[in-house]
Amino acid sequence: DGDKGILRYRGYPIEQLAEKSTYLEVAYLLIHGELPTKSQYERWTNDIIMHTLIHENIKKFVDGFHYDAHPMGMLISAVGALSTFYTDAKHISDPESRRRQVFRLVGKMPTLAAFAFRHSVGRPYVYPDNDLSYAGNFLNMLFKMTELKYKVDPVLEHALDVLFILHADHEQNCSTSAMRGVGSSQVDPFSATAAAAAALYGPLHGGANEAVLLMLDEIGSKNNVPAFIKSVKEGNGRLMGFGHRVYKNYDPRAKVIKKLADEVFEVTGRNPKLDIALELERIALEDEYFVKRRHYPIVDFYSGLSYQAMGFPV
Repeated sequence: DGDKGILRYRGYPIEQLAEKSTYLEVAYLLIHGELPTKSQYERWTNDIIMHTLIHENIKKFVDGFHYDAHPMGMLISAVGALSTFYTDAKHISDPESRRRQVFRLVGKMPTLAAFAFRHSVGRPYVYPDNDLSYAGNFLNMLFKMTELKYKVDPVLEHALDVLFILHADHEQNCSTSAMRGVGSSQVDPFSATAAAAAALYGPLHGGANEAVLLMLDEIGSKNNVPAFIKSVKEGNGRLMGFGHRVYKNYDPRAKVIKKLADEVFEVTGRNPKLDIALELERIALEDEYFVKRRHYPIVDFYSGLSYQAMGFPV
């Protein structure tokens, strides 16, 4: 209910899930309709962990990309390629086959994303460490250098897990529509997921947080915020990260992520763009022009700042 600023997953408020659940619990909830019991959660987590490794030929496939290929382009291709490795995925009417593909997709997606990132920065690939949590293992595959065992920072681990939860489901958006449209042809789920990832690649969908960072760069300093706001009101440029087709109130995910960003900055150091962002938010929430149009901050306004502070390139 965007007018009231409410987002629920299967009846659970997003704020409660972000505070009390893990991403894998939320993934179980979205698929099965209810949160898992302790034994269900242990079995579910174990089934996913068993599928974090990818076929060595997929590693060679990623190796074939140019050094400056965009990670999203690599990810789309690699996810689509999974359908050629797991030919049983086309048996979509078989419940057991469908379950297997769920485990494979949830398990392998962080590995594929991390391999795309490592290739783009010219570092050797890091294999999954199944002793770590889902988010902790992703950080390990992204950022491990020469140490024998990657030491996961619990604050960043928690932040990434919450970011995954906040982005796990958001109604009938562009990538969800792409997934369902392509899936309705009864293709295998890897191909449908590649289509959804391709939709997410578009700057009007997945690129919103990147646009916020570019806008903050363009503003340059806190002192330039009033002039920027004035130019937006005059119709020159847009205020990125504000205003949503669904939320005509404060995006509930933005409240969670703003608090999370502070925790991340405690560990990584304060992102210098934060002062500009806070000043933008302060003015926009007080200025009649934006208040009348119900332009409130959305999740993307703070997520980009958090990802950048963690070490993700824009």
